Amino acid sequence: MLGCVLGLAPATWMHAVADSRVRTVAEAPARDVAVVFGAGLWQGRPSPYLAHRLDTAAELYRTGKVKVVLVTGDNSRVEYDEPDAMRTYLTERGVPDDRIVSDYAGFDTWDSCVRAKEIFGVERALLVSQGFHIRRAVALCRSAGVEAYGVGVAEPHDATWYYGGVREMFAAGKASLDAVFRPDPRFLGAREPGVRDALAAAG
Repeated sequence: MLGCVLGLAPATWMHAVADSRVRTVAEAPARDVAVVFGAGLWQGRPSPYLAHRLDTAAELYRTGKVKVVLVTGDNSRVEYDEPDAMRTYLTERGVPDDRIVSDYAGFDTWDSCVRAKEIFGVERALLVSQGFHIRRAVALCRSAGVEAYGVGVAEPHDATWYYGGVREMFAAGKASLDAVFRPDPRFLGAREPGVRDALAAAG
């Protein structure tokens, strides 16, 4: 029984922190910045799940809910560049290039949240991800000091969706440890002016 309680505690914490902060595009409060988390590439282009996140971010931009989109993902090797693929996808859908900021060291959700705050100076944001991940993103970004709401992207309940849901059960444990111990991301470095400059360009 104790094992069950301890096993469910991280997921319970995530839902308690984030449930009231998950919105649809129409319900989401206006914020200067949307943060889109990487979700894999297929032959250099966004995977279907990542494309759906980017479609949602583009809609948030078009409807005036956000002014700038911060794309955060993995660029740990030359041949794999999530942020640039995300930028290209967004510009193809009408988001101006100077309204997009790239974080090339968003290797996991915690790293992306900490870097959004500490490197890019994001204080408040809308986070964009699938429903099975968005609560973890909101909980971790709030723990990192970002006043965050999440926009959940709906998906059909296919094999990928079920895999993501199962994965979240295990990821919740790591998330709770990150929130408690607050480790530095793999790469931190100096502050970058990208978000500030993009907001200035947006007026």
